[in-house]
Amino acid sequence: MKNLFKKVLLLMVLSASAVYAQVKSVTVPSHSVPKQPIIIQGPMPIEAQNLAARLENVREERTGNYIFYIGTLEGYPVIVTKTSKGMENTAAATAIAIERFKPAAIINQGTSGGHDKSLNVGDIVLGKRTFNAGNFKTLTKNEKEGSNPFEWLPMDVMASEGSAGEGTDAEKVRYYEGNPMLLKAANAVKSQYKRGKVVEGTVASANFWNNEIDRINWLHEEFGSSVEEMEAASAALICEAYKVPFLTVRVLSNNKTNGGKYDPSTAKDCQDYVEKIVKEYIKMLEK
Repeated sequence: MKNLFKKVLLLMVLSASAVYAQVKSVTVPSHSVPKQPIIIQGPMPIEAQNLAARLENVREERTGNYIFYIGTLEGYPVIVTKTSKGMENTAAATAIAIERFKPAAIINQGTSGGHDKSLNVGDIVLGKRTFNAGNFKTLTKNEKEGSNPFEWLPMDVMASEGSAGEGTDAEKVRYYEGNPMLLKAANAVKSQYKRGKVVEGTVASANFWNNEIDRINWLHEEFGSSVEEMEAASAALICEAYKVPFLTVRVLSNNKTNGGKYDPSTAKDCQDYVEKIVKEYIKMLEK
């Protein structure tokens, strides 16, 4: 009886050891953290669809006026967004994209009008800084005293939660700086851009179409604007609020200050260059 008990006990110990050995050898598959996508924005179809066509495994999501082309570029998640034109559309599309996709960075790109006489159609401006060229406060003038836009004061709508009264910190221009790492990636591949030169500069944004040379010159001289367009500053504001790295890349499609005529083909050239920036930025992220 004693021997039988010992045998049973031994079998129980051996069985437990076998189970323990099996438990020790269980292999648990690893699950990598999904990569945060890079978002590229373009307001009009000619400023977005060319780049969207280069993505692999693309699917579309539509919300309001906005189309998100979701895919990959050389295996990395990239989303091209057609934001539609204007500050409001771009701000909304940017906020939706950040909340929905949690991007690693946002690049706003497209065409623009030149403010700098030294820049030609086809040249590209990297937004070292961006500002809203529609945020101004007029001086007080009575009826029949007219209006003088050259006297208007810049107005920083983000200066405080309260009303912007006279003589406050709100009477200044707010510049949104381009992300240093994105600028580094853009400068690293600028020699590959052949349509024109690539420079760092200041991008002016507003729901405003300036055709007055004196007005353009005033914005250039007072605030350092290199080009104007209708989207980047609103995207920069939202990215600043969410602490998402941001850069705007703008090609000159025309330049009234030196007679440069409108050329829509510049939109494709800009997207070609932005694709190279994204690939360079991906390399930097994966080091």
